[in-house]
Amino acid sequence: MEAFLQEAKASSRILSTLSGADKNRILEEMATALRVNTGDILKANALDMADAETNNLAPSLKDRLFLDESRVDGMAVAIEEIAALKEPVGRVLDGWVTEDGLKIEKVSVPIGVIGIIYESRPNVTSDTAALNFKSSNVCVLKGGKEAQHSNEAIAKVLQSVLKANDLPEALISLIPDASREGVSKLIKMDKYVDLIVPRGGEGLIRYVSENASVPVVKHDKGQCHTYIDEDANVQNAIAIAINAKVQRPGVCNSMETLLVDSAIAEEVLPQLKVAFDEAHTELKGCEVTQKSIDVAPATDADYDTEYLANILNIKVVDGVNGAIDHIVRFGSGHSEAIITENITTAEAFLNAIDAAAVYVNASTRFTDGGAFGFGAEVGISTNKLHARGPMGIEGLTTYKFKIYGSGQIR
Repeated sequence: MEAFLQEAKASSRILSTLSGADKNRILEEMATALRVNTGDILKANALDMADAETNNLAPSLKDRLFLDESRVDGMAVAIEEIAALKEPVGRVLDGWVTEDGLKIEKVSVPIGVIGIIYESRPNVTSDTAALNFKSSNVCVLKGGKEAQHSNEAIAKVLQSVLKANDLPEALISLIPDASREGVSKLIKMDKYVDLIVPRGGEGLIRYVSENASVPVVKHDKGQCHTYIDEDANVQNAIAIAINAKVQRPGVCNSMETLLVDSAIAEEVLPQLKVAFDEAHTELKGCEVTQKSIDVAPATDADYDTEYLANILNIKVVDGVNGAIDHIVRFGSGHSEAIITENITTAEAFLNAIDAAAVYVNASTRFTDGGAFGFGAEVGISTNKLHARGPMGIEGLTTYKFKIYGSGQIR
């Protein structure tokens, strides 16, 4: 592991010599290579899907794992979108001249070597590789064992493009030891690795956060809420709620709890029940909800659970303050939404909710690097320091100060 990371660290110096135009050209070649090698990638994915059936992988994880021609093309499109983004490295973020006549520039620079630990989704391999390459970072990837064949096939395609451009394969690589022991070593290699981004289950995030000596940006669980206010457009509210839960339940930006203002609960709950029944959503509700519609009881443990499945909690709350109180208690700082036509209430919600993304009259499903215009994302950070929300190329840079003098001494 140490020799592998030494090579990764050394390769970062080569990457720093590439121009923005060179990086963009190589990224375009990577996108083309993915399309050309779609057949090989799908064959590898079929092996992973067969293993998923044998191992009774959860439906939400199978959905994340599955690839077809459309999804591979989507991976290629994401790389092309990343290539089209403005150059993130070498930008002068600020500048000034001191009283001593020193000219100081604050300039964006890559972080260095970034370790990405993720589960199930093979598209993360290409997305994170492209984002890191665009931002002049070396990426060391540790995908989940359930996607091993797919990840290896995708990495092989990307590395073939690096090799064709006389660049080291170590710029984009899968760690040689993907076991738990290998991960334990990786997250302590602060001599060679500058940042770890874990994205996966709650247990993985906790383990990495508690044991890493390398700085960590967490992609924590998505305990997302939507609050339907008394001044909501009810039809919009129902459509948004259905989308937030049903469109893709197994992802972190899907809604897990729907909050309904007590002032309109009797009117809205029956309509919500019909809509969610049509979507085959399993509903759980508080005592007030159960008096209006036939649902299973919801407990505090349910409100704290990221289902990643077509299961939804419903809770009736006392206005916007009741919604805020519930989110403060159970939210994970990921994405929260309010549906209302009252701008004062909307602003109160926006200002009070401490989350990476807070919406008015829109689905939490939009918390995504692609939807935000970043091309893709390394993860959705629930941290408050360094990066927050969908983590695109700007989140993969830091800065340094360049100081120009003319003989000044102190």
